[in-house]
Amino acid sequence: MGQPRPKLWIVEGSGVPVDALRAALGAGFDVSLVPAAPLADSGGEPPLVVTGAGDLRKLTAAPEGVASLLESMGQGVCLVRGTGEVVWANTKFARFDAVVQKQISAACVRSLMGFREKPPAGADTARRLEVETAGDFRIYEVVVSPAGEARPVEMVAAIIRDITIERRLRRKMDAIDLAGYQLVRFEAESVRKMNVFERLKLLQTRIVECCRDLLKFDHFLVRLLDERTGRLEVVIHSDLPQEAVELEIYPLEEGNGISGYVAATGRSYICPDTEKDKLFLPGVVNARSSLTVPLRLHDKVIGVFNVESQQVGAFTEDDRQFAEIFGRYVAMALHMLNLLVVERSSVNAVVSGRVEGELSEPLKDILEEADWLKDLASRDPEAAKHIDRIRADVEAIRNRVKNVAAGPQTLLGVEGAMADIKKDPALEGKRVLVADDEANVRRIIHDVLHHRGCIVTVCSSGEEAIKALEAAGAGSRDRFDAVLSDIRMPDKNGYDVFKSAREALPGVPVILMTGFGYDPSHSIVRASQDGLQNVLFKPFPVERLLEEIRKAVAAKA
Repeated sequence: MGQPRPKLWIVEGSGVPVDALRAALGAGFDVSLVPAAPLADSGGEPPLVVTGAGDLRKLTAAPEGVASLLESMGQGVCLVRGTGEVVWANTKFARFDAVVQKQISAACVRSLMGFREKPPAGADTARRLEVETAGDFRIYEVVVSPAGEARPVEMVAAIIRDITIERRLRRKMDAIDLAGYQLVRFEAESVRKMNVFERLKLLQTRIVECCRDLLKFDHFLVRLLDERTGRLEVVIHSDLPQEAVELEIYPLEEGNGISGYVAATGRSYICPDTEKDKLFLPGVVNARSSLTVPLRLHDKVIGVFNVESQQVGAFTEDDRQFAEIFGRYVAMALHMLNLLVVERSSVNAVVSGRVEGELSEPLKDILEEADWLKDLASRDPEAAKHIDRIRADVEAIRNRVKNVAAGPQTLLGVEGAMADIKKDPALEGKRVLVADDEANVRRIIHDVLHHRGCIVTVCSSGEEAIKALEAAGAGSRDRFDAVLSDIRMPDKNGYDVFKSAREALPGVPVILMTGFGYDPSHSIVRASQDGLQNVLFKPFPVERLLEEIRKAVAAKA
């Protein structure tokens, strides 16, 4: 059986367009016509009573509650003629501002004219439109239907509903959707020309702008799970004290604050009052409430997005929903950057391998021809010298192709740099700390810098580099003029080295290195927030390294 229709009494009286009301409202209500007098003897309270505006006073003598029944609709209702005259309205409509009433009346007239141009047919004759007021910025949905069977349509009935809140939420959600789309949009030509460091800076800027301008979040941070250490590392933060940023948080339900709980459970968490929540760990100064949502990628939690406020109860369920939507885009954007780096690394290896294979045979033929020519030129020293030069060039081509194919395990232009052992006045006597777990890279950088006059300390791990920095900061060894560190090492990562350098030797320039921009610990994002100025992407030319070291020590001086 269908749902019973609500009962509607239309009170007869002067000024009440009975036929028009019954025709307009009969589809949704069980309509009854009653004279005004019997209301007092009705023996019960009807669900809804409609009367003419001039007869409203008669309801005050009716049984208790009848006078308020017009308000029970919760929506404005009116009948409007083609002239724009409102011939009848309930009290909800009467309470609308005069400007709003005028706008709704005009909308009804437009619909009426539309019904006349294209007469309604079938059961669904209603037209839906929206009216937005300029003064109080409210939005109303107006559902307009022909009133009565007369053709052409002489009057329309309208039901008006205030949809301001839901429309604003919808618009904000659409804006967040658009902002999220911009986060993951890396195919544009301008972005394609950027290196990984520049892309990360752009992503960071967009996230901060969206949080502040759109979501109205001022104090927030993004933590991502470091698969190597199991920690939730801060990669982006805004207006949070350093002690909050440096908290060691793990994805555990207990002992790791709200962020650890959210990462472990995958459930968002609104903390209305930090002073009454045992899970909360100190964040922004005088924080009184917080919102934390998981960052998900394919149903896997890869981090958390945490927002804090200095007001109690600052976050609503709507804020939670917005943060969750935005958080999904943040997770996708960071993941896409990693995919771009992995793709670049893989493509480079494949292409370099193919080039090496394609060149192998012709280079072999050149060497064989050079050997044949050398026998003929054995009595001509000058010719023999040229043939030896050909052989040397062939070997150099082979070695350079191998170096390119090796990617992050080597640098470019090594032969030329090693041939030049002249001291560089800008680098002579400068102390440089080099940290890299690749022995070949350490050796090349050491030899190149040493030949230019640098005093080089090499470390095979992040932990060893941090100990050297701490010793220099304590005065037990000479201070460093520059620090050069790989990002991905088996113990401490590039950000750990960067942070230790900033703490032990404030102002010392730090350059991070990474293969093709690969940054699993997100050291680049985190360090760039704290002032990192440059990143080198292996395999980089040795001359580029020398140029950056020169600029770094010159800036420090």
